[in-house]
Amino acid sequence: MNTRVSGSAAAAVENFSSQSSQSQVETIVLHVLGMTCAACQRHVEGALRATPGVVSARVDLMRHQAGVEFDSRTTEPQALVEAIRASGYDAVLPRAEDAASPKQETEPLTGWKAAVTIGGGVAAMLLGMQLPPALQWAELAATAVLAVWAGGPIYRSAWRALLHGETNMNTLVSLGTGVAFADSAYETARQSGGALYFDSVLLILGFLLLGKWLEARARRSAVASVDALARLQPSTARVLRDGQEAMVALDEVQPGDMVVILPGERVPVDGTIESGRTTVDESMLTGEATPLERAAGERVLAGSVNYDGAVTVRVEQAGAGTTLRQIARLVEQAQGSRAPMERLADRVSAIFVPVVLGLAVLTLVGWLFASHDVGRAIAATVAVLVIACPCAMGLAVPAALTVAIGRGSQFGVLIKGGEALERVAGLQAIALDKTGTVTWGKPVLASATAFEGFEETELLRLAASAEDHSAHPLAHAVVAAARERGLMWGVAGDVQVIPGRGLSATVEGRQCLLGNEALMREWGVPLPADVVAPAAGVTRLWMAIGVGNGSFIAAGFFDAQDAVRPTARHMVDWLRAHGLAVEMLTGDSASAAEPIAQAVGIGRVSAGLLPGDKVERVRAMQQSGLRVGMVGDGINDAAALAQADAGMAMGAGAALAQEAGDVLLLRSDPAGVTTAIGLARATVRVMRQNLAWAAGYNVIGIPLAAGLLWPWFHLMLAPWMAAAAMAFSSVSVLANSLRLRGWRAPLE
Repeated sequence: MNTRVSGSAAAAVENFSSQSSQSQVETIVLHVLGMTCAACQRHVEGALRATPGVVSARVDLMRHQAGVEFDSRTTEPQALVEAIRASGYDAVLPRAEDAASPKQETEPLTGWKAAVTIGGGVAAMLLGMQLPPALQWAELAATAVLAVWAGGPIYRSAWRALLHGETNMNTLVSLGTGVAFADSAYETARQSGGALYFDSVLLILGFLLLGKWLEARARRSAVASVDALARLQPSTARVLRDGQEAMVALDEVQPGDMVVILPGERVPVDGTIESGRTTVDESMLTGEATPLERAAGERVLAGSVNYDGAVTVRVEQAGAGTTLRQIARLVEQAQGSRAPMERLADRVSAIFVPVVLGLAVLTLVGWLFASHDVGRAIAATVAVLVIACPCAMGLAVPAALTVAIGRGSQFGVLIKGGEALERVAGLQAIALDKTGTVTWGKPVLASATAFEGFEETELLRLAASAEDHSAHPLAHAVVAAARERGLMWGVAGDVQVIPGRGLSATVEGRQCLLGNEALMREWGVPLPADVVAPAAGVTRLWMAIGVGNGSFIAAGFFDAQDAVRPTARHMVDWLRAHGLAVEMLTGDSASAAEPIAQAVGIGRVSAGLLPGDKVERVRAMQQSGLRVGMVGDGINDAAALAQADAGMAMGAGAALAQEAGDVLLLRSDPAGVTTAIGLARATVRVMRQNLAWAAGYNVIGIPLAAGLLWPWFHLMLAPWMAAAAMAFSSVSVLANSLRLRGWRAPLE
């Protein structure tokens, strides 16, 4: 049974990824330098978690970042940096990054080092052993210079790890190249005609650097989605000050300011249009490709493009508070989360390098005893050291997760993180709310009927006053109809919302009751027996007026009709075709829900449900052995979203529904459900492929390098071949993950 708990209704989108409620607990993101593999990630995390005052620490190998929650009363950011440095790595504070030292090498420099070193290795290989003694000494010197120049960071990292009693991938490479160089130097000094491995030293370092260069490019592509979001927001805004327009830095813009946005400009803030009309493109935020019309009184979002009209916008949120920044923050946090599938990789990485070192020693001893050939024993030992690749194992899951979260955001689908993604991928059934999910959630008042003694216009005016501040779609329909007729109303008092039923209020001294038939029965309101039942797909809102002593009489009713979303039928068809059972859960009556269900192909409907009933229905589906996803957009759905194995909240819904969900559908389109499930399943497949490749590569590669498959395979891997295979392993995992960048949504 699912035991996840939702937060308070006051939380908005920025709290979608749970934040600490303690005022003394702060969060900081440190940039970590020198990490090369999963072992490095584990060492840095361990050092941070052992620091007094640290609440939690999560190191992201893809971004080379550490997200740390710490008690500011106990420790400070600089102490966290010192803890990382004490573990053998380096770190810089976010704002000090540009001035920090040392810096990680740039991609072009790494590329140049790789090219020069590989070139030197190829030249040494072609020359072979035909060099006279003087030139062999020159080759030794050239190899030493190139190795120090190109491999300096590798050797320093291995040395720092050794000083702290730790090992990482650089330990393996340093030992491999060190053994090869030392043996070659010894043979050069003896002039015995033995094998020289100067070419292997350079090729090992060159292929390693080439792999790092390719990895860096692939990593940049993988995290490009957040960078693209960050670039959407302009750095300046045109603000009206004392009747004059002035360009000011975005940091100086405050809520309440008036901002002028011209055609072709990006919107710098979240706000409401005060004057003007235009068309905006919000595709980079929501995935909605169709331009949207916006007029006075309607909201615009930072990062969207203003197409064809000048508008004046009253600022509601600027800078870090905008929806754009919140989405970018959610995507980055989700990309840095850890998926359950990573646990296997974490366990393996904890023992990987020590095991490889042990296997290398066994290889050396075994070949010395078996062949009495020192050259062959050293070659096999070096090959074992450099072919082992903990990087591939460490990158297998986070690389796929990072690309997938970014790809989902491009379709307006925000998945909370790795754990949520795996839950979504494993769903077997989907429970759908009706109003606002399957339908538009914006019913239109079709008719108003007043009983004897009451007038239709008067009832509509009183109902509009009572419903004016309600968030229910039927309330919006009543208010909109009253506004269209030009009716005026005052402020209602004593408004009490009755979840799943309706509300009561005092309007102009009269007690009013508005809600469904169940509410009327609960309050003992007799309903006329001769009233015609509502037509299929019509929802009836009853109204009663108090007559004293807590009694009410039926005054009339309003019939409203909602329309099915165009993509709802396609969504249901896709879900059923991919093996998911679909059920509709709604608080509306069966007569209103069943026609909608039939129209979209849903065979099972549970109607007339209170919020608690929805939770019980989801729980019953889970107890039958199904992994259940819940899709909804309202407060009534929040508890069911939290109970479900995976909750999907429509982005236009209530804040509580957004917080309770594992997935946020920014476009408020049911097609997003298929996008989330399809992307999650594709990502889990890629994760498994990556893990299988990383494990299979090492399981086969290490014995092959050790010569355990010889003489069945009449091939002894030369050390440089092992290095090339090692570089290819990590790059292949990243390349496989990057295929998700081209993934297409099922209903696009």
